Amino acid sequence: MSFSKDTKKELCAAAISDDAQKKALIYGMLLFSKVFTSKTVSFTTECHEAAEFYSGSISSYLSVITEMTVNLTRRGAEGRSYNITIPDMGDCERIFDFFGHDTASPSLRINRSNIDEDGVTAAFLRGAFLVCGNVSDPGKDYHLEFAVPHMNLAKDLTRIISETEILGCEPKTVRRKGSYVVYVKESEGIADMLTYMGAQMAALELMQKKIFKSVRNKVNRQINSETANSNKTALASAKQIAAIEKIRKNKGLDYLSDELRELAQLRLDNPEFNLRELGEALSTPISRSGVNHRLTRLMEIAETLS
Repeated sequence: MSFSKDTKKELCAAAISDDAQKKALIYGMLLFSKVFTSKTVSFTTECHEAAEFYSGSISSYLSVITEMTVNLTRRGAEGRSYNITIPDMGDCERIFDFFGHDTASPSLRINRSNIDEDGVTAAFLRGAFLVCGNVSDPGKDYHLEFAVPHMNLAKDLTRIISETEILGCEPKTVRRKGSYVVYVKESEGIADMLTYMGAQMAALELMQKKIFKSVRNKVNRQINSETANSNKTALASAKQIAAIEKIRKNKGLDYLSDELRELAQLRLDNPEFNLRELGEALSTPISRSGVNHRLTRLMEIAETLS
């Protein structure tokens, strides 16, 4: 399964109990579907989990019947696309009206009254991403996008993302094959977006792969050694830094004892250091085995955090 499908699977599994958030989530899914009008609602995806989530969520929340058809794709017998529709035109009209849309409006726009309550923007963006989003494998590239069917809708989405202070990113828009693609290229912005929407594991995987690439490149520049050894050093450092970052985000480094906090900060500041160099750089130098023991304790602490 691709990184993007894994991300959507994680988002589908993230629980939402608040009614306002559920409404925002479903509104995001419907609004950014392939077709959302007073006569037709249609959504197509190659992600089975997203198809089931879309169908089940809309059916239960809006009390409508949905139909799903499955088609083979050009990828062969293993490739399938799922098309979900609401067959009853009366249901489509009722849903369109429920979310405050007018058939007389010249273009489809985001009705902010559906997302004006505190804490629902993340659910709305999650719904939009599930139906029109994609994120590249961070081992290859940093790119997250929403392929939006209408220009004004893309402008509204760009504005909402830009206005969300916790994200701190300015998405860009480009026209591609009849769609308007709203995208983010910076790794930090993508990680923040994934975390905000509820895909923390995907964000952590992105961070780990970024750290691994960064450390590997730095090690390769500084040390003329065998590639296998460089990769081993980089991978170990990346895992340690990811664990420390997890502790810092969940508890803060002050949660650690003095000796663990000093080593954690030293590792963050010097990802290229080996165990000997870390031990020598401490205020009270210790051996390689001592450093390894403390790093193991940091990894164990990180594993206990949700």
